Amino acid sequence: MDLRVEILERIQRYEAHQHHRSGALDKDLEEQALEIQSDDVVDLLGNEARAELTQIDKAISRIDAHLGEYCEVCGEVIDIHRLQALPYATRCNECAIP
Repeated sequence: MDLRVEILERIQRYEAHQHHRSGALDKDLEEQALEIQSDDVVDLLGNEARAELTQIDKAISRIDAHLGEYCEVCGEVIDIHRLQALPYATRCNECAIP
C-alpha cells in the first residue's frame, strides 16, 4: 500500500504542476520551448504514474481474491523474488516475456 500512496502523491504533484502555470508563455522563444518541453515531460510522467497505479490496483484486487501469487496466464505460482522486485506483478517470469 505504501507504493500506491507514493504514486498517488506523485500524480498529485504532476497535476499541481500542470494547473499552476504562471500564465502566458515567456516572450523569449527559447524559454517558450523549455516551458513546453517541461510540460510534455510532466505529462509523460503523469501518464506513466497513472498506468502504474492501474497495475497496483489490479494487483490489490487479485490479492483480495486470493489470486495475487498466481500467474494470470498460466496459473503457476509467481516467484517470490519477482513479487519482491515488482509487487504488482501478475505474471510469472515465463509468461511476462513476450
